[in-house]
Amino acid sequence: MSSKTSIWLAFFLNLSFSVVEFIFGGIFNSSAVLADAVHDLGDALAIGLSACLETISNRQEDKRYTLGYKRFSLLGAMLTALILLTGSFMVLLENIPRLLSPQPVNYQGMLWLGVIAILINLLASLIVRKGQTKNEAILTLHFLEDILGWIAVILVAGVLYVTDWYFLDPLLSLLISSFILWKAIPRFWSTLKIFLDAVPEGIETAKLEKELAALDNVKSVNQLSIWSMDGLENDAIVHVCLEEIEHMEYCKESIRNLLKDYGFQNVTIEVDANLASHQTHKRKIEELEVGQSHGHYHS
Repeated sequence: MSSKTSIWLAFFLNLSFSVVEFIFGGIFNSSAVLADAVHDLGDALAIGLSACLETISNRQEDKRYTLGYKRFSLLGAMLTALILLTGSFMVLLENIPRLLSPQPVNYQGMLWLGVIAILINLLASLIVRKGQTKNEAILTLHFLEDILGWIAVILVAGVLYVTDWYFLDPLLSLLISSFILWKAIPRFWSTLKIFLDAVPEGIETAKLEKELAALDNVKSVNQLSIWSMDGLENDAIVHVCLEEIEHMEYCKESIRNLLKDYGFQNVTIEVDANLASHQTHKRKIEELEVGQSHGHYHS
């Protein structure tokens, strides 16, 4: 299943269930379910936005976007992460007063609704969890948040069958929101760094530059620019100075093979010759031209 298809399916599942939550939250007179319905509606809007941007990211490069549209996938991941962070902060702010002043909940209806919610969110999570894009990774975190939240609801409903410890509901909500923030903040920061053209994670620039400089016929590495368009494919521009211009093609192939081992897909190589080597090569060409004009050939 393609990235855009999986995200669209996840969007429709989340949107449909948020409508169900609004209906049954009113029937059960449960503010907790209604609050989660608002949260899931926000998730659905975030997923829909991600789906649109993921669709755009699959377009081929054109005259307007000569490097392609892959960055739109990162943009979707960042916006979705921001919505997730904002929602978690709002849950924290909402449940701190409820922890100090717990309210009774309709635990019987919440128990059955929780079971259905877990099944739906588990299905949505399975749809996107095999995806490789940053967008799908952050959406998986969305569904993890929902699954943990509804597990908490079921646990609270079970406990409330035998006790009146209503403070457990806001307490578990605070713990889950803190866990999601702990997971979401590093992912948001990682995506933001890629968006700002930072060196992809796992690549040591100094080590790579040293290995390039150690290749045969490489006198110096004048430029090494590394970035990623979407967090999956790495690109590089390499500018080297060679000892002997005659071995330029061989040297380029060595550079490409080295960068391929590091996982680079798109590589641009610029080559300059050592000045002394270049002058020697130029003198040989001039001698050959002079020899040809006199009927002699020099190797």
